[in-house]
Amino acid sequence: MATGLDFEQPIRDLESKIKELRSFAESHQVDLSDEIRTLEQRLQSLEDSLYSNLTPWQRVQIARQSGRPTTLEYVRGICETFVELHGDRNFRDDPAVVGGIGMLQGQPITWIGHQRGRDTKENLYRNFGMAHPEGYRKALRLMRQAEKFGRPVVFFIDTMGAYPGSSAEERGQSEAIATNLRAMAGLKTPTISVVTGEGASGGALGIGVTDRIYALEYSWYSVIAPESAAAILWRDSTYAEKAAEVMRITAQDLVDLRIADEVIPEPRGGAQKDPNWMISKVGEKIVAGLKELLQIPIEQLLDERYHKYRDMGSFSE
Repeated sequence: MATGLDFEQPIRDLESKIKELRSFAESHQVDLSDEIRTLEQRLQSLEDSLYSNLTPWQRVQIARQSGRPTTLEYVRGICETFVELHGDRNFRDDPAVVGGIGMLQGQPITWIGHQRGRDTKENLYRNFGMAHPEGYRKALRLMRQAEKFGRPVVFFIDTMGAYPGSSAEERGQSEAIATNLRAMAGLKTPTISVVTGEGASGGALGIGVTDRIYALEYSWYSVIAPESAAAILWRDSTYAEKAAEVMRITAQDLVDLRIADEVIPEPRGGAQKDPNWMISKVGEKIVAGLKELLQIPIEQLLDERYHKYRDMGSFSE
């Protein structure tokens, strides 16, 4: 098992038992194939039952697992070629947001996304995927460049939120995110965003106003994290599980609420179980989405984008 979540312990126990039986059979030259086959069938049944009945909080936990593909892994796995671009031309380069130009089936595309690390050292360098204002300004620079040269833009969302430190606020964190929201609403080129893990708060929204929003099966997307919502609603962050239940933040909830357009299935247990398969499926969905969007005249696309967001949150009593 690549993960160590509490609710997956029965699966780990059964996998350990199967491994022990195989080792015993090999070392003692005995045939335990029937017993092993029975346990493997039980394991498959257990996995089917567990992963088909996940609670919202369990999905949040899977979305936070290490080993899930990062933005750079998606881009480099999907593109034939990719050139990363750096800096916001104002303050510095923010490693928590990456972007550049890559070719996909002969089509030049601008790719932008949050970037997390694989280990503690890289996570510190990437600030755990929590962008500073210069990260959002870098994203804006690349968006404007894409608009100028008629390139579609694809975004990957995976962040705990924008960096909340005083240094970020001093450099205009809220202004940078607000500017991106306004710019993306009127960007004259097709745009797609893929929520690959966590999509928390304004940090996610800062690169999330797009023509199409796809959400991975175990991802979540919300204006606030469950722990923060619990701290506000019940003054106790330990109520995060309850908050996740009532907030409707899972991928299927997003589609039902007309926030996301489609759920991209993940391998059983999460993208971290088979990263290459996940990257391939995301690439296929992006190709299909761009093929559709590139056929729509820009003025019509802008009108559809306006109504897409204008209609979000509508309700009837």
